[in-house]
Amino acid sequence: MIDLILGIVCLFVTLVLYFANKNLYRHYHHLLLMPLIFTPAVLVALLAVTHVSYQHYLVETHWLLWLLGPATIAFAVPVYENLSIIRQHWLSLGAGVITATLVAVISSVWLARLLALPEVIQRSLAVRSITTPFALEAARQMGGQPDLVALFVVITGVFGMAIGDIVFLRLSVTGKMAKGAGLGASSHGAGTARAYEMGREEGVVSSLVMMLAGVVTVLVAPLIGHLMW
Repeated sequence: MIDLILGIVCLFVTLVLYFANKNLYRHYHHLLLMPLIFTPAVLVALLAVTHVSYQHYLVETHWLLWLLGPATIAFAVPVYENLSIIRQHWLSLGAGVITATLVAVISSVWLARLLALPEVIQRSLAVRSITTPFALEAARQMGGQPDLVALFVVITGVFGMAIGDIVFLRLSVTGKMAKGAGLGASSHGAGTARAYEMGREEGVVSSLVMMLAGVVTVLVAPLIGHLMW
């Protein structure tokens, strides 16, 4: 009974912090105040101070992770509403998704091996560039650690979203489709949110690329695991 009450309290605190953080970020648009960064940091600090274990925290909050799946699929709505863009650029989008997936996986594993990181970290890093629901499924097939996968995905998304504008400026990338594809392929959900802030076309392309990259990675995950380890 105590565990149930504790879980409900954790759920309530998580939701209150998140919505309060969204309101704060709306008024003070700073990278460190992003809900994806600030809310987890505050929650970790609260758990450490109150000595609440991670297992107790998950009692009534695990379904929030499950909601990532429907939330990701919801990105398909604007994609469906803009099928004309997809039909017009299907070849370049397809080639871009395959290239981005290969580069993300190979570069992550290569750097992890260069730094002599443990194999479980290598397997978890391999899928860091796709959104969490797809990453967890791909990592399961490759032997990755779910907690590490979720952490690496969040870090990748936030970092990509933070430096995306700088990279586009340095490389003189001005096309709407190019910006959307770049953010969707490298920064998944966080990048897609930034793409929608840039414009509708950028957001639609980012949504499509994010989902295609996730699907491709999940489908080839067993092959990747077999070839690289």
